[in-house]
Amino acid sequence: MHLVSRRSLLAGAAALGGAAALAGCGSRAGSALERMRADGVARIGIAGERPYGFSATDGTVTGEAPEVARAVLAGFGVGGIEAIQVPFAGLLDALLDEQFDIVAAGTTITPTRCARVAFSRPDFLAPLAFLVPAGNPNGIRTFDGVRRAGITVGVLTGSAEQEFALAAGVPPEAVRTYEGQSTLFRAVANGEVPAAALTRISLLDELSRNPGTPLQVTPGVAARVDADGRRVFPVGAFAFRPADTDLRTAFDAGLADLHSSGRWLDLVRPFGFDAENLPPTDLTTEAICAGQPGL
Repeated sequence: MHLVSRRSLLAGAAALGGAAALAGCGSRAGSALERMRADGVARIGIAGERPYGFSATDGTVTGEAPEVARAVLAGFGVGGIEAIQVPFAGLLDALLDEQFDIVAAGTTITPTRCARVAFSRPDFLAPLAFLVPAGNPNGIRTFDGVRRAGITVGVLTGSAEQEFALAAGVPPEAVRTYEGQSTLFRAVANGEVPAAALTRISLLDELSRNPGTPLQVTPGVAARVDADGRRVFPVGAFAFRPADTDLRTAFDAGLADLHSSGRWLDLVRPFGFDAENLPPTDLTTEAICAGQPGL
């Protein structure tokens, strides 16, 4: 179990003869699930972003998504993971390029992404929040508030927050993108942008690791309110290639068991999650991909 970068993965491939090394520890014959079971190792993609999927100081791959993935994979005979880190905006491309078989990075389900990859059942709900200067001088609580205030908001490149901001009518020129959470955090701390949007869990984690910074995280809110006045929250899940239906089916069964047994909460509490982040049992990925009903 270790973390490798895209560069080191490709270097290893060249040393070992190319395609065989890119496949991990076995041949490319069979489905992704069959290869995992034969090798005892699953290749997952992470973005190095806390608390969803990152490398700890001792090199161990951890975070909400890797820990949940480990538990699910162990349930069908896959005892190890190999994590490959790429920038968040490149995760889905790398999955489709077969650099790994599962995206385990707390990826939000959106209809746009559903057109490219297959998502697991919902893993968690993640209210949005804004990182702002202490005292919240612009009174920002929502993307509508950003639009009304006429300010610029920072988001991660390719993130669901970028989609939500534009859907709320924030002008494209007022949405500034950044490649990572720490860069986004520093942009607000340095006054480059007056606010940044991300899941509240992520922002609280960043703030806790930067004590004394004169910033605050706003209360969690829905991404939007639907036509019936119901709140729509971002929903995180694991992503698979559309053809890997047997892997996704097996993974969904294991994830459902973790949720219903209470083991999921035990796994994710160390990363700032609690019972409020559990998705409703009647919320389906299919419904979210079709437009995400309110709650």
